[in-house]
Amino acid sequence: MSQNPSLFLSVGKQVKDEYGRPIGRIASFAVTPNGIFDSVFVERGDGKFQKHPVEQLRLDGEEITLLSKTKSEANVFCDQIPLIWRKDQALKDLNEKKKISPELYQELHNTFDASLVRLKKEAQALEDMIDTEIGCCIDETRSLNYALVHLEIEHEIGKVDQQTYETAFTMIQESIKHINIEKGDLEITRAKLSNILLGDASENFAKSETARPVETPELPEPPVVVYVKEIGRTSG
Repeated sequence: MSQNPSLFLSVGKQVKDEYGRPIGRIASFAVTPNGIFDSVFVERGDGKFQKHPVEQLRLDGEEITLLSKTKSEANVFCDQIPLIWRKDQALKDLNEKKKISPELYQELHNTFDASLVRLKKEAQALEDMIDTEIGCCIDETRSLNYALVHLEIEHEIGKVDQQTYETAFTMIQESIKHINIEKGDLEITRAKLSNILLGDASENFAKSETARPVETPELPEPPVVVYVKEIGRTSG
């Protein structure tokens, strides 16, 4: 990706997040003196520009996706922490077999241990950030549920015509769907990270319960099926 010359062809094209939501358009790239793509500049819908590592960009034909920075960072921790732990265990085995000197063992062990402490501290901070993002998803879903209720009320009393109602309803439901997918994705990522921090490097993390579940709002899910049936009906 970082050396793909066709990246310049994506300038001006729309970029979406992993959940299908439009983010903005690619404005430019930062390229190192030796021709390696370093960063991408995205103009967001509000006219502001943001800079992202080019590794977050995924090109699939005409589709351009900006991958989650949170998930990318979590994957790095989930690769590095078990690797360093295994190296430290291998070092311990070598020491027990007296294949290295006690002094060399202690020096290398201290290095590995310091790396693990640092990585776990950073991973914990990321886990807290994920909790915050999950909370934001819950808040957004709650707000959109209320938006649906108010839309129904205004449509019921005749303030919103059928066509406008259907357009708004579809827009809100699509937003709820994307947010729910993102929330589930974040919960899986948090579970994976939590298991690593607890010393469980199992690849079957997705089957486990999340380490610290976040309370979901008591507000019921929007009655999607009922609303969908209502769409397209003309008032009597």
